[in-house]
Amino acid sequence: MTLVRLGELLVDVDELHRWRLVAEFLEEYRWEAVGSRRRLLDDEPAATGDEHWDVFLAALAEHLAARDGSAGPPWAEQRSLDRFWFPFNTRAARVDAVVHTPAAFRRRGVYVAPGELEVA
Repeated sequence: MTLVRLGELLVDVDELHRWRLVAEFLEEYRWEAVGSRRRLLDDEPAATGDEHWDVFLAALAEHLAARDGSAGPPWAEQRSLDRFWFPFNTRAARVDAVVHTPAAFRRRGVYVAPGELEVA
């Protein structure tokens, strides 16, 4: 699954299903050969209809590219939020996210703990 396809699937579904789709993408990404992973991130996903998720996809692209030793795709640079977003908005989740959010997410205003990105 590419990030473009993930973005398409995130349109008009509830939050629970969105996280399941993210988990599925991460699982497929993990099994892809490192040398071919970049092609899954390079093309810019269309808007999902939710700015939070549009920015999340940009952060995810940069985060995964960095883990594989490369820069994020150029399209991801322009996406960020004006207000912080905590996708998992409980007191404990917020504390964990404030302390441990990966840089690609933090600089865009998306606060998500790394464990939420390792669901697969």
